[in-house]
Amino acid sequence: MFKILAQINKLILPSFTKKGLDLGKAKKWKMAIIGYRYYVTSRALDY
Repeated sequence: MFKILAQINKLILPSFTKKGLDLGKAKKWKMAIIGYRYYVTSRALDY
């Protein structure tokens, strides 16, 4: 389930690392997206 969700996230959600986002200056909603993507990706790699 997490592998499919990770693929959907890759297509839909923006990649802030490619845009060179400074994590210290990121807004809270951007940090929430980064955290969510990290959680899903780490779970997809575990299974």
